[in-house]
Amino acid sequence: MAQQSLTFKGVDNADQVNRITTALMMLDGVESVEVGRHGADIDGRTRREALIQAIHKLGLGIEVS
Repeated sequence: MAQQSLTFKGVDNADQVNRITTALMMLDGVESVEVGRHGADIDGRTRREALIQAIHKLGLGIEVS
C-alpha cells in the first residue's frame, strides 16, 4: 500500500479537519487517512492530484501542497 502526505495552510478548526477527512475517505483507493490542522497522511492507491482536488472542491480556501 502506498502512503502519501499533504501539507495544509489555513486549516483553523475541527470542522474543517472533519470535512477534509470525509472527502479523502470517500475517494476510490483510499484505505485510511489521518488528518490534522497542518496536513494529512493517506494510505492507499490514489493519485496525489485526486487528493488535492477533493480538498479544493470543499471550498475551504486552504493551501494544499
